[in-house]
Amino acid sequence: MLVILLQPGSASRRARAVVREALRAEGLSDADITDAETVVAELAANAETHAHPPYEIRIFSLAGVPTWCELVDGEPDLGWIPAILDRSSEQTALDLFPGTDADLLPESGRGLFLVRELTDGHCRAYATTAFATDAPAKAVAFALPTCSGTRLTCPPMLRLARHRVRLQR
Repeated sequence: MLVILLQPGSASRRARAVVREALRAEGLSDADITDAETVVAELAANAETHAHPPYEIRIFSLAGVPTWCELVDGEPDLGWIPAILDRSSEQTALDLFPGTDADLLPESGRGLFLVRELTDGHCRAYATTAFATDAPAKAVAFALPTCSGTRLTCPPMLRLARHRVRLQR
């Protein structure tokens, strides 16, 4: 597992670069890389807007292949994030906010629908611990595209991955 601490003000840009580098090394298509960059940039921007540091990006690899990406922030409250990410792809923001005119939907949360769409629903939010502080945190995560086309449906076991961590600042 690779863990990189992200600096406030540049978390989105750095997270995109980390994902791009990891996926280019695997020879993925530009379209797959662009989608993964868009997802991680949205998650990093959400963390900077709605949470507080530390911000971390974690890339999990299986047999040397990057397969799962977490964006971690120092706010442990998951709020309504799982409600959006766990909905089926047929459900929309209007389903989450019944009785609301589409023009009146809150701006906040729309990016998570994009995350769900671009990852084909292979995304989750869950409680975790920040490496930087060992304090409670949350992770909003997604399965990375692979050359084989298969994606993980759930995150790797963090406690097992902690034994093989590469931490970069």
